[in-house]
Amino acid sequence: MPEPSALRVRAARSTDDGALALIDRLTWSHLHAVMPEPGPDEPFFDERHVPEDHLVAELAGRVVGYIRLGRPTPVAANAHVLQIQGLAVADEARGEGAGRALLRAAVEEARGRGARRLTLRVLGHNTPARKLYESEGFVVEGILPEEMLLGGEYVDDVLMGHRL
Repeated sequence: MPEPSALRVRAARSTDDGALALIDRLTWSHLHAVMPEPGPDEPFFDERHVPEDHLVAELAGRVVGYIRLGRPTPVAANAHVLQIQGLAVADEARGEGAGRALLRAAVEEARGRGARRLTLRVLGHNTPARKLYESEGFVVEGILPEEMLLGGEYVDDVLMGHRL
């Protein structure tokens, strides 16, 4: 097992596309995903999701996860808010602190960009993610009951926020 100090978070680069696309495909599940399963040749970065919106976790020099930050709306009145729009960690890196490190780095990145709030949406049945977010200062700000139909099941959409 790699030493904990081997974990680091950095800004994403365009050359991370293949590794991040693979992580997206391997970790896709109705536990956390509302979008269709990514195809085998689907790139990770596109015109809406650019490297500058992502931080990546490396463990022993290998990309093992990412977090995506974006604006929740294009409205100037809420330009002070950033939103976590994706978080994934490869199975082999689970339990190594990559998710927590990415979340903490996202909070610092949001502060650095002048955000006053960081928000996210998490599926109600994703207990591990909800516990992680709560342990890092996010609070439930709303619940949209049965908002998503995933795999034949209705699932709550939980809105969480963190004042910066």
